[in-house]
Amino acid sequence: MSQNHPRRQLASDNYAGICPEAFEALAAANHGHAPGYGEDAWTARASDLVRDVFETDCDVFFAFNGTAANSLALSALCQSYHSILCHETAHVETDECGAPEFFSNGTKVLTVPGRDGKIDPAAIDHMVRRRSDIHYPKPRVVSLTQATETGTVYAPDEVRAVGERARANGLHVHMDGARFANAVAALGVAPKELTWKAGVDVLCFGGTKNGMAVGEAVVFFDRSLAAEFEYRCKQAGQLASKMRFLAAPWVGMLEGGAWLRRAGHANEMARALHRLLSDVPGVRLLRVPQANSVFAELPPEVSDGLHQRGWHFYSFIAGGGSRLMCSWDTELADVEGFAADVRELMSRR
Repeated sequence: MSQNHPRRQLASDNYAGICPEAFEALAAANHGHAPGYGEDAWTARASDLVRDVFETDCDVFFAFNGTAANSLALSALCQSYHSILCHETAHVETDECGAPEFFSNGTKVLTVPGRDGKIDPAAIDHMVRRRSDIHYPKPRVVSLTQATETGTVYAPDEVRAVGERARANGLHVHMDGARFANAVAALGVAPKELTWKAGVDVLCFGGTKNGMAVGEAVVFFDRSLAAEFEYRCKQAGQLASKMRFLAAPWVGMLEGGAWLRRAGHANEMARALHRLLSDVPGVRLLRVPQANSVFAELPPEVSDGLHQRGWHFYSFIAGGGSRLMCSWDTELADVEGFAADVRELMSRR
């Protein structure tokens, strides 16, 4: 492609630009003056729309990025001597540079196993019971990633199973929903069925990967846990002085359902890419995509050849294979072009 029309990449949905609905709402908010620090009409409207989406009264806070959203939410649920249980491939463990521990003043992250990037509910019991002495950080929170780092999604009954084991052990439940929209679109269920009705106390609802420039919503379904959370946001540099520009894109995404349409399209492109690669001899696909990513094992010389042709993708995420991530703006021509290059390079071996 030309410099004026650069290739859409498969490395991350962070590569994509702002989708039209978010951009138009951002532009609409850029007229005249409005109160700062979240006292504006855009922030109020965005918060109400989040409550409408989840069909419940909840406390909503807006943060700049997922690392801050997750870390601050987890810090609100823990004391420094507690621990957070998450899957061994969870983003809060592998890709946040110790931020959950930092913002919680030392709360330890402990990993638990499970197939396909999902926590095994029985592992929660094991981690809680393995030690209860004062020398060990006491488990306090279970953190789920939805969709997971391996591209799978927790179905409602799976979230409930984790929620039930957490409740039985006196633990709170946090959900890292950086790609929550993709999970909802994939499952076709009401958002409440994956969150508060299944036992989730707080959700970090991802906006950036869904098509916004920046911004995540921290949603407390248990409002008692949100006490003084605004102070945590301020102290961590997450209280936007011009909050309307963080909140307005949410209005654009939620009002007309663009958040689900855009996520559904990204999921569809991942399924298309999976179909195309499944016809290429020698390519091993690691699992059927449930959200917007495809994991494939590519021979080193093929992977190198793709990089040399200008394709960007990661090969160090979630324990193996190359991750190919589709975005809200991925087009069929993009995945067809990638698959064609894979096929040609494989034929040269």
